Amino acid sequence: MNRLSQFCAFCTILMILSGCSTVTDLITSNLPASRSGRPSIIVSLREQQAYLYRGGYRMASSRISSGREGYRTPTGHFQVIRKDEHHRSSLYGDYVDDSGQVLKANVDSRRDPQPSHSHFVGTSMPYFLEFSPGYGLHQGYLPGVPASHGCVRMPYWKARQFYNIAHIGTPVEVKP
Repeated sequence: MNRLSQFCAFCTILMILSGCSTVTDLITSNLPASRSGRPSIIVSLREQQAYLYRGGYRMASSRISSGREGYRTPTGHFQVIRKDEHHRSSLYGDYVDDSGQVLKANVDSRRDPQPSHSHFVGTSMPYFLEFSPGYGLHQGYLPGVPASHGCVRMPYWKARQFYNIAHIGTPVEVKP
C-alpha cells in the first residue's frame, strides 16, 4: 500500500509539473542558442507578449504584464540603455525600519509620507533591461492583465534569458 501511494503521489506531481508554464519556461530559457546574430526585442501590448529575436529568428517568447491604466508602457522604437541584474525601483517599494520590518507596504516614494524612523526600500526588479528612462523589461508578477507602473514584467526564467542575450544598444520595439 505504501508503494502504491508513493507512486500515485509521484504521478500527481508529474502531471502538475508537466502542465506548468514555469517548468516550460525553465527548460526553454536554458536551451543553448541555436542562432547567432544581433538580438532584438519586440513587445506587443495588445497580445501581452514579448519576443526575443536573434539574427531575425525568434529565439523566445514570453507572457508579460505591461503598464495599467494611468501608467501606460510607452510605445515606439527604443534600445536597451542600461542593464542591471539586481535593480530596485527608486519610486515604488516599502518603508521599513532598521530591523527590516515593513512599516508601510506598496508605497510611491513621491506621494506617500515616510513614517518616522523608517527608510525606503525599492521593489526588486531582477534582470532589468531599461529601454527608456524609467521603463524596462524585468522579472515580476504576472496577473494576466496590464498591472505594472509602466514597465514590462516577465516570468523569472524568461527575464533572465532576455537579459543574458540582450546588450546595451539592443533594439526594442513596443507595439500597441
